[in-house]
Amino acid sequence: MGGEDGAEDDPDQQQSLRHDAQPPPANDAVNPSAVVFDVDYTIARPGPELGGEGYCRVGTRHGLTLDAARYEEARRDAFADLKRHPELDHDEEIWILFTQRIIDGMGGTGDTYAAAVELTRAWDHAEHFELYDDALPTVDALRERGIRVGLLSNTSRDLEIFVAHHGLIVDAVLTSATHGKTKPHETIFRRMLFLLGVEAGEAAMVGDTLHDDIEGARAIGMRAVLVDRAGRYPDVPDRLDDLRALPAALGLI
Repeated sequence: MGGEDGAEDDPDQQQSLRHDAQPPPANDAVNPSAVVFDVDYTIARPGPELGGEGYCRVGTRHGLTLDAARYEEARRDAFADLKRHPELDHDEEIWILFTQRIIDGMGGTGDTYAAAVELTRAWDHAEHFELYDDALPTVDALRERGIRVGLLSNTSRDLEIFVAHHGLIVDAVLTSATHGKTKPHETIFRRMLFLLGVEAGEAAMVGDTLHDDIEGARAIGMRAVLVDRAGRYPDVPDRLDDLRALPAALGLI
């Protein structure tokens, strides 16, 4: 959806880790038998249709004149005002309004809501995403070592279609739309563990957001590894800038 899962520039993700959710020292961690990946901005990134130019094309279809150069600033401003559902329920309307705020920030006037609905729906389509170069090699390396792999995403996207489209082979997928709660709610992590047939202490979560992925996983006893491709969090332990380093980081090689 419109930036929910792994929103790289979400100010809420800039917060420090809770003191009660720190991981065990890496040398003492049990090697996992399962690894769960976040999707957006962890193994995949949105393509051009979900960027500034894509917004402009959708805007034109709805009679709006948008400025692509204002997209990044408008997206940051929209995240600054973003409010999640108080019970962490999956709520698509939140993301439609978030997208509408971006359109407004790009200069849109008129029926911006209809354009926001179309753009939010565009996040549901696997073909609008590109895998990072390190995603497939890392998943393959884990599976070669007998590690079970899952995908866990705050999205309405059909992840079965997503993995087929991108040639991924995984053991389980779960979305907030299917489950009803979004990360970091503990029940969505526990459901993912059930699907993989492992306990929390046997699994590692890999994601790009501190709050949703890292804190959420650690709160139920999972190990968690932050994907920090832009080097924004130099003080966070278990941090990688390339997924290909993950097997070694988990003590698998």
